Amino acid sequence: MRKATPWSTVFDYLVTATGETLYMVAVSTLIATVLGVPVGVWLQLTAPGGLHPRPLLHKVLGFVVDLGRAMPFLVLLVLLTSLTRTLIGQSIGPTAAIVPLSVGAIPFVARLVQNVLSEVHVTIVEAAVTTGASTLRIVRSVLLRESLPALVNAIGVTAIALLGYSAMAGVLGGGGLGDLAVRLGYQRFDDRVLWSTVAVLAVVATVIQFGFNRLARGLDRRRHASI
Repeated sequence: MRKATPWSTVFDYLVTATGETLYMVAVSTLIATVLGVPVGVWLQLTAPGGLHPRPLLHKVLGFVVDLGRAMPFLVLLVLLTSLTRTLIGQSIGPTAAIVPLSVGAIPFVARLVQNVLSEVHVTIVEAAVTTGASTLRIVRSVLLRESLPALVNAIGVTAIALLGYSAMAGVLGGGGLGDLAVRLGYQRFDDRVLWSTVAVLAVVATVIQFGFNRLARGLDRRRHASI
């Protein structure tokens, strides 16, 4: 019978793996937000009933976004191996995993952003248009401002999804909690490591969700106070 890993060693493993996971999730969430929000804005602007309807552009952009969302992450991880190696210089490790994580999350963020922006009441947008405000000003001061709490919640959903994706990336050499659970927990039949990793993942997911929910509620209260 295999001897269980000492708790002190398990703790050291968990600290290192949790740091790698948080690094992957934080950076990929930031990149996906920076690149995904503009795509979501374009989807909304070019949609029927948007500020600048462009049916053909909207359909093409929507097709690309939906294709990206439909791509299984493990397949994407393999497909982007060459790109990851070109950009990072290696195809394994937490930093390398950020590339497929970000690419996979951008269309996810884009569609969430479009859905959130579409909920902004049309009368608010029409009022801004009648004042002669530019498209950029309407996007920044009306669409994004009015939907900011919902956008924060959408980014929180993305971060939770990326937490799960990072665990899958760990299976193929991405490091982090997924790698720890599979390599040292499952493959070595060490239930102490396996279940400890699952518990930490649950705690991390709960903390991330709580943080984004609290931030969204604070922004919503501030928005209503300024009205």
